[in-house]
Parts: sequence; C-alpha cells; structure tokens
Amino acid sequence: MKKINFATIVAAGLVCFAAGALAATEGATKDSMQLKPVKGEEGKVSAANTFNRLLKKDKARNLPPPEDGIHDADNEGTHVLQPPLVAFEGLPKTDFGNYVDWVQSLQKGFLNPRYDRVDPTVEPLVMDLDIVREVKASVPDVVFPHKPHTQWLHCSNCHPAIFIPQKNANQINMSAILLGQKCGVCHGKVSFPITTLSCKKCHSKPKPDDWKPPLSSASVKNPWR
Repeated sequence: MKKINFATIVAAGLVCFAAGALAATEGATKDSMQLKPVKGEEGKVSAANTFNRLLKKDKARNLPPPEDGIHDADNEGTHVLQPPLVAFEGLPKTDFGNYVDWVQSLQKGFLNPRYDRVDPTVEPLVMDLDIVREVKASVPDVVFPHKPHTQWLHCSNCHPAIFIPQKNANQINMSAILLGQKCGVCHGKVSFPITTLSCKKCHSKPKPDDWKPPLSSASVKNPWR
C-alpha cells in the first residue's frame, strides 16, 4: 500500500468533506481503504491552504529568503534580497500572519502601493464599502471591508471570477476557504492565514441580542399532518 503522509491525508480529507464525498463502502477491507480526492479535484489539492489546527505551527516566521523554503537557495539573486525582518522594521505590529498590520501601515502612510505595473501615476480606485454576510451559526457575522482591499488590488482581481458582484450569488464556507478557494485564494498565501486566533478579524459583527438560530427544515411542523 502506498505510504501517504499526514499532510496528504488532511488535504484529501478536506476535499472529500467539501464535496460531500463518502470514502467508506460496505465490505471494504483495510488494504482497499485509500483516501482519494474527488474526481476532477486532484489539481486543487496542492493549492489548499496549508493551515490546519492539527498540524504543527511554524517555529519561526519571516525567515531570510534563502531559508524560507520558498525561494531558491541556490540562486545567487536570492541572497541579495532584503530579509523580511529588515524590511518590516518600524511597521505596525499584529499577532497574525507575518506580524505586520498592513492596514495600519497603509493608513499611517508607511506604504504607498503602486497601483499600475506600467504607469506609476495611476491613482487607486478605492471603494469605501463594507459588505456584511450573515452567518447562520452563533458566531459573529462577517464584515468584508472593500477599502483596504481596493487600496492594494484592482476590482478585477476578485470580480467576477472569484466573487460574483451580486447579492446571494456567492456561496462561501470555511471548507472552501481552507481549500484555497473564495477568500482562501489570498488568505493563507499572501495575506494573513485562517487560524483560530484570526477568526475575529472577519467575524467581527456580533449577533443582535434577540438573535435566534434559524429553524431547520426538520424542525418545521408539517402542515399536512
């Protein structure tokens, strides 16, 4: 039986969970039980958000480029890149991601992102609009702030390929995000990761005092009985 490491099992399990697949079958033997990604999803496993609460956390962050496991240590150019700890010195701190509060860095003028790759004079199209997504569970609702996102990115980075700009047109759940989809296209890769400590950064709007969980279809009385 082919050996599968723990990270592979977690990634495959997340794919099966997100797609609603059932791996077990009647009469299956131990040797025949294998975790396989859903058909058509194989290429997406490698792009999954690497965070999982059962996996060990990184011992160190913001390592120099030759030591971070991302850059090619054999490339001479890697060794002339500025180490993150040097580049981030003086920027506002946070407990998430790479420990830099990028929103505060923008607001306080520490950073001035270039909005156009060719023309440095192009001004960003900043949209000061918050979107509130109600969550059926008891956790606080999600508030998505367009302003800090559009200070970095043009609208076309997210719309319409990732998010359809229409109410109730986007189904978002944590399984998809952890698989590198929806918000997970950036978060966990180039923005702060999804961890148990960062939940409140998105789930930031408390439920009203009179909030009650929605009734399931099974709990609604059948009027035909």
